[in-house]
Amino acid sequence: MNLDPKIKTALEGVSTATLTTVLLKKGLRNVWMRGTKPIREGQPRIVGRAFTLRFVPAREDLATPESWSSPISTRAAIEAMPEGCIAVVDSMGVQDAGIFGDILCQRMQKKGVAALITDGVVRDIAGVLGTNLPVWCNGAAAPPSVAGLTFVAWDQPIGCGGVAVFPGDVVVVDQDGAVLIPQALLEAVVEAAVEQERQETWIMGEVERGASLPGLYPPNAENKARYEAWKKEQQS
Repeated sequence: MNLDPKIKTALEGVSTATLTTVLLKKGLRNVWMRGTKPIREGQPRIVGRAFTLRFVPAREDLATPESWSSPISTRAAIEAMPEGCIAVVDSMGVQDAGIFGDILCQRMQKKGVAALITDGVVRDIAGVLGTNLPVWCNGAAAPPSVAGLTFVAWDQPIGCGGVAVFPGDVVVVDQDGAVLIPQALLEAVVEAAVEQERQETWIMGEVERGASLPGLYPPNAENKARYEAWKKEQQS
């Protein structure tokens, strides 16, 4: 299911820091995927639906180079990825086996995959950087995936960085890492997040003018009224 362009555009203007606060207010504390670091500085904020992939620990009879030709393989999973999705990979935080290298990332880039996110690592990092696929991971390692992992499934519920990710959930990723928005809460979260981002823009302006924080962040009744007046001015 494609993401509504209006929702996508709105979320592209909201930081992951803001989103975690909004989700916290809705009772969700565990939404930030640990170990999801940008592979290079300056990667843009990206929004998309999660396309999930799952690894389990390596088992010698299954985790072999021959498995790369299996119908259940990372290669087959990549061919199933729709344009605009964010590939979210559960590699159990394994640090000594790279899940994807330059060839797989190049194919994802050619298919229009928006980004790759994993709590593990990639390999062939110079080549991966050369594909220009936006990647968030926990570093690099030379050994291939089968040195420590067995690929088992795609488009199923997974855990990535300690967060439960279901196919179709929405992911927002920026320089602070990846944050999950449950599909059922999407519209409510977007509305609240856009409003909070707008309010914090106003608060930052007040701080730049020398205002003190008590009563401003969070705003008391007087400052709420001032903010509402500013908002009306901006919308007129």
